[in-house]
Order: sequence, then structure tokens, then C-alpha cells
Amino acid sequence: MNKPLQNNQIRAKEVRLIDETGAQLGLVPLAEALEMAKQKGMDLIQVTEKVDPPVTKIGDYGKYLYSLKKKERKISVGQKGGEVKSIRLTFNISDNDIETRVLAAEKFLKDGDKVKVDLLLRGRQKSLNAVGEQRIKKFLDSLSQKIEVKIEKELKREPRGLSMIIAKK
Repeated sequence: MNKPLQNNQIRAKEVRLIDETGAQLGLVPLAEALEMAKQKGMDLIQVTEKVDPPVTKIGDYGKYLYSLKKKERKISVGQKGGEVKSIRLTFNISDNDIETRVLAAEKFLKDGDKVKVDLLLRGRQKSLNAVGEQRIKKFLDSLSQKIEVKIEKELKREPRGLSMIIAKK
């Protein structure tokens, strides 16, 4: 986090000033704004430099930094990074087991996570890619009847089998 400029760090000739109560005082020369802040025993804080002239506020610099950190924490707590959950299928998976995996995947997708679908292939099964692709297609068809999904990463051959990543539409 870049710390906002305060007092003599501000380099504008004229500033848009807000007092400690939140009332706007309009455009004021920087020297006058600094003097007003000094008289009140407070700091002149540059709230934003994106506009010309920059917006400044009279207040306690420490309290202002604390409130900014508090806002950032509140924002970061509300965000949930969509994790990648994994669902494993096997070559000889039964229809009932596919439905169980579909329910788990549906729950993950509703929670906002992505789902990596792995189909493990061993030994001779590795030569039967078409059958494995049919199993995954059956899983996707069953899942798409319950919830709309989009394919993030296409079905791909990997050393241990087939995998793909799906997400909620």
C-alpha cells in the first residue's frame, strides 16, 4: 500500500480542501491549507492525486492510515479465491458412482470453485482413450443437467490419464 502524502510532501500549488467534519471548503492555496491544518493541530492529507487539483483532507494522519488498512482488510476478507477442487473418476466407474461425483462437483461449483475432473488410466487402459473420454462426457452430461458449466481447460491427455477443468457459467 502506498502511503498517502501528508503536509509538506504535497507538491500542488492549489488543493481542493475538506475539513475534519467532512465539509468541502473548495479550492485553497496549499500554504493556506497547511496553515489551517496546523492551527487545528492536525495534518493535511492528500486523499487522491488522480484529479487536478488534488483532493486533501484535514485530519489525523495515523487515524486515516488505520481506516485505510481497515477498509483493505474488509475487502480482502470478502474475497474468496476460487479454489480448484478435484474429482477423480476411474475407468470402470459405475453409473451410481458417477452420480455421487456429480453431486460433489455441483456443490463445489455452487460455492464458486473450479473443478478439475481426472480420469485415472492404468496399464492397458491407457490405450483406450476413447472409452475414457466417453466416461468424462457422461459425467459432464449428467452434471450439465443440474447446473450450467463452462470448460476452462479442454480435455487433455496427461501421464496418469485424462483431465479437464470446468467452472460455473
